[in-house]
Amino acid sequence: MPLTLDRRSFLAGSAGLIALHPFSLQAASNQVHLRLMETTDLHVHVFPYDYYADTPRDTVGLARTASIIKEIRAEATNALLLDNGDFLQGNPMGDYIAYERGMKEGDLHPVIAAMNAVGFDASTLGNHEFNYGLEFLMKSLAGADFPVVCANIAKETGATPRDDKTLLPPYVLMERALTDGAGQKQALKIGLIGFVPPQVMSWDRRHLEGRVQARDILQTARAYVPEMKEKGADIIIALSHSGIAAARESDGMENASLPLAAIEGIDAIMTGHSHLVFPSSRYEGIDGINAEAGTLHGKPATMGGYWGSHLGLIDLMLERVAGGWRVVGHASEARPISRRNDDRSITALVQSDARVLAATAQEHEETLAYIRRAVGKTDAPLHSYFALVADDPSVQIVSIAQSWYIAQMMQGTEYEGLPILSAAAPFKAGGRGGPDYFTDVPKGDVAIKNVSDLYLYPNTARAVLITGAEVKDWLERSAGIFNQVEAGKADQLLLNPAFPSYNFDVMDGVSYQIDLSQPSKFSPQGELQNPEANRIVNLLFNGAPIDPDAQFIVATNNYRASGGGDFPGAKGDTVVFEGPDTNRDVIVRYIVEKGTISPRADANWRFAPLADTSVLFDTGPKASAYAKDVQGVRITPAGDGPDGFARFRINL
Repeated sequence: MPLTLDRRSFLAGSAGLIALHPFSLQAASNQVHLRLMETTDLHVHVFPYDYYADTPRDTVGLARTASIIKEIRAEATNALLLDNGDFLQGNPMGDYIAYERGMKEGDLHPVIAAMNAVGFDASTLGNHEFNYGLEFLMKSLAGADFPVVCANIAKETGATPRDDKTLLPPYVLMERALTDGAGQKQALKIGLIGFVPPQVMSWDRRHLEGRVQARDILQTARAYVPEMKEKGADIIIALSHSGIAAARESDGMENASLPLAAIEGIDAIMTGHSHLVFPSSRYEGIDGINAEAGTLHGKPATMGGYWGSHLGLIDLMLERVAGGWRVVGHASEARPISRRNDDRSITALVQSDARVLAATAQEHEETLAYIRRAVGKTDAPLHSYFALVADDPSVQIVSIAQSWYIAQMMQGTEYEGLPILSAAAPFKAGGRGGPDYFTDVPKGDVAIKNVSDLYLYPNTARAVLITGAEVKDWLERSAGIFNQVEAGKADQLLLNPAFPSYNFDVMDGVSYQIDLSQPSKFSPQGELQNPEANRIVNLLFNGAPIDPDAQFIVATNNYRASGGGDFPGAKGDTVVFEGPDTNRDVIVRYIVEKGTISPRADANWRFAPLADTSVLFDTGPKASAYAKDVQGVRITPAGDGPDGFARFRINL
């Protein structure tokens, strides 16, 4: 059983060795210390800059993370730098390259240029790598000075995963000469294998259907890990662009890192996709996880946050044994690039690496010009500070633009004349993004950067055909974001932190109330858990109770329509229109056509009254400026929330 070591163990040893390598493990002559460094979910964040807010940001950027990498390389004799996917899409620089500049043969994508400058040893794919299509992906990867692996995406599938013709190499065996405790070189063959959630086939169906197929992560790992051993891998590291969740093994798991770690032959596991940090107290009490030691089923693991916020670290002590090497000690951590202070200010813990900034300086300037173009005006502010508790202008404008677009697309089809509803969710609503992670567009000019802020992802417009009963259940699924409250009790926490804001769909075109005294009909993952629950009450269409059998067109996006979030009526089999346009483009076109927009929320949804009952929720401190204008709900300040958030009270 390998020994798990804390950081103090790495500081022990002779003064001479510490002077050379202050954080290296004391390795004997038959032992090698190997440090593994991980970035994950970079999402094109190279500069420490928030393009949506058009302002520098000390909490993000590979240029900052690169400075930690330099320090950590100096601490260890042997080190590998690995990326865990979702590097190609996620901010306006990514969109600018994909939609404006393009990728011609021989072009170097700026995030790849930055990764080359830092000196990555290998990477895997994340699900967002497919957002711009396979041709764009392959042209971008062609410029990488490091191998990119992915085992469970195949151009052609065989009888078993080992018979597949994969899109990229499923794994790589890196032959490295590592220095042991006696200063001698030891030859090791290090195996790296990569995985991506198989849900990409739904999320990016328009790019992938008929071109590639996705396999189950665990099935694929059980096929390839023995093959890697057969080919001489001394140790195997899994690059798992998949989250850590307390879930039993099942086919097609999205967050499969915990059961993946249990597979024999895997020695360490890099995780991601969830935009969280591991090790951290968030994972305490989950079977199979030691949150303090940083292990999954006893295997060392890490998750380095997102957007370059942290660098994941795993230290391995490898010992030569008959027939190869084994892990006899390990430690895991995640090092941040910034610190949030008690007064909500941010202290940068490192400065940017000049080489990384230089590698993408031109594209940074081009992106700034791209995001600053005005496309129209708004006669009211667009903000998302109260998007989770009341009808909201930032969601309203998305819904209106989607309905406007789909109404045009339905003309001349068999669905023309059916009522059109529109479903939209707030993407920037605090949560894991922090107290500054909100849309905030003032009255006046609306630029492309503002549209990107309103709609974070390059989804494409779609429409589904559903019944009135499915409309209700769609909203029941959405209402799972709220905790159940007790009538007559004061100051109960309103929001369930396990429920992401992008799954809180608001439906425009109907009116309804949400009864918080009822349990949620669906779990945060979308599983039916209380079949008789009815949180959605007084659901009206055109002022009358909705007909459960009536048909409705719902304007939405490709993620939701193809099953993302597991919403009733949106499982991929109800799609009646697949648009060639992104939802962002639709919003821009709508604003351009109207010239000036009036995105005032109409309070078409609200909480059902509960006597002598109040709830608390946290939002950004800047929300105070807008609290008095929120329609359909009584909001008052309630002091400071945790981690820099402001707390407000709603009297139901």
